[in-house]
Amino acid sequence: MSAYPLLETINDPADLRRLERRDLHQLANELRAFLIESVSKTGGHLSSNLGTVELTIALHYAFNTPDDRIVWDVGHQTYGHKILTGRRDAMPTLRQYGGLSGFPKRSESPYDTFGTAHSSTSISAALGMAVAARNDGNDRANIAIIGDGAMSAGMAFEALNNAGDTPDVRLLVILNDNEMSISPPVGSLTRILARLMSGRTYNAARRAGERVLGDFARKVEEHVKGMITPGTLFEEFGFNYIGPIDGHDLDALVPTLQNLKKLKGPQFLHVITRKGQGYKLAEADPVLYHGVSKFDHTAGIQTGKTSGKRTYTQVFGDWLCDMAARDPRLIAITPAMREGSGLVRFADEYPDRYHDVGIAEQHALTFAAGLACEGKKPVVAIYSTFLQRAYDQLIHDIALQNLPVVLAIDRAGLVGADGATHHGAFDLSYLQCIPNMVIMAPADENECRQMLYTAYMHDGPTAVRYPRGSGMGVTPECEMTALPIGKGEIRRRGKRVAILAFGSMLPAALAAGEELDATVVNMRFVKPLDTDLLRTLEHEHDLFVTVEENSVIGGAGAEVNRQLALNAPATTVVTLGLPDVFIDHGEQGQLMAQSGLSTARIVESVRTAGFVGD
Repeated sequence: MSAYPLLETINDPADLRRLERRDLHQLANELRAFLIESVSKTGGHLSSNLGTVELTIALHYAFNTPDDRIVWDVGHQTYGHKILTGRRDAMPTLRQYGGLSGFPKRSESPYDTFGTAHSSTSISAALGMAVAARNDGNDRANIAIIGDGAMSAGMAFEALNNAGDTPDVRLLVILNDNEMSISPPVGSLTRILARLMSGRTYNAARRAGERVLGDFARKVEEHVKGMITPGTLFEEFGFNYIGPIDGHDLDALVPTLQNLKKLKGPQFLHVITRKGQGYKLAEADPVLYHGVSKFDHTAGIQTGKTSGKRTYTQVFGDWLCDMAARDPRLIAITPAMREGSGLVRFADEYPDRYHDVGIAEQHALTFAAGLACEGKKPVVAIYSTFLQRAYDQLIHDIALQNLPVVLAIDRAGLVGADGATHHGAFDLSYLQCIPNMVIMAPADENECRQMLYTAYMHDGPTAVRYPRGSGMGVTPECEMTALPIGKGEIRRRGKRVAILAFGSMLPAALAAGEELDATVVNMRFVKPLDTDLLRTLEHEHDLFVTVEENSVIGGAGAEVNRQLALNAPATTVVTLGLPDVFIDHGEQGQLMAQSGLSTARIVESVRTAGFVGD
């Protein structure tokens, strides 16, 4: 007998809408159990998906999807949505090459109305859809589901501001309030939303007021509500605020959504959910179970096991604490990625110098610029893909003023299962065109530590970009020594062919160099480039091959090519990097090989150029 008898009858939301409402409770239990079993076998986001089971069911039950548009913010809570929209049998392929994406993806399903994975975009997108529907004379509903962590970003408030001034559209914003994003969220907005959880104090105060003051209390109810609930905040934006309601109570969710479906104008529904709901281990530690690898769901995740190699993130976290012990001016900043960026230890040891600014990358960089103006030494820990969101602040507020801000750029290059939305494929291209920037790419763990120190000691904006995971297994030296800026090193002497490796590509380049008897250079610096070394190599080599885990367009190889064209125009240059496509999700090694960045592909490229015989 199937463990999921009701769930297996749901192949699309039309099947769901044929159920009696009383059957939805059983469906929720089955969907939650299926999620736990499925994600434990594939890995992926778990806590966030368990927290939205009832909300997902209620949305597809109350609305006529996909005609009614649902936009999920971030999208790491959409596995239940995928299961209910015809992708249940494909869940074993989740986040694997050629399989289901871990986020909404328009090309994957008509029910994924907007591709997401970066936060705080849902209200803007849903408003755009609502205006389009209005202009087309279409009465469909447009729903944005945004978490409380994502509400800390300025873009969400820009959208609220615009939506509140567009009263003739059908727009519903649902705030999924679980007091969590990935880490516990921060900021005054969070305190407002958390105040008097579920409105219990407000309701008690209202009942007491009615008993004592009767009609007068009812007349001032809205004033009292404004003082002790978050509703007035959103009503001032022009929304009709409803809530808070229990996001796990289907008997409250379904009729509320059905009623809201009939209303026009900007509506705001505040639901309270619990991250990890229904799985005791995830409820107890929602951060640990936020993003998981494969695990035994009956025993839970076993912590304490390590691969033996330090990750680059750990190297950064250790360096940051060591540097903070030396220099009281150091301030660490993260936009809501304490765990992912390796800042847990620093936050514990130096709480007065640790700033999680929430999902607000633009603010993070200008905040760092302000600190630097006053003699502090800010270090911003940020993923490559998220730094893109603060490009203007990097140029205008940091680089233009030549301020000493260190960017510790994690997840540079291909990140694997999170896919195109999270690959750090563009940072070398978008950074090296900025004046005053110094850009470093470490080839191993010790070099990462020394480069971070080099960046910190430099009087100007710097970036150290390093990949996800561990490196070559090199133990970082305790002693910190600044590297000479703009100088690479020859790691292997060979003939005719010079392979210039940037950062993470050194191991593959060294292996290719052995097979080809080629010179291999660890370039270390992307900007300034070691042009003196290039000139030396020009006289001894006929072919240059650049290898980088970054877009081949506008990357480090492009600058090498430009420099050689100025001084040795007859030199042949082969640039290897990530191709001009958005690379899908899959295992990192597989994606690297398919992008032409494996040892075998480097060798093949050299032989194709005709400089080495078989």
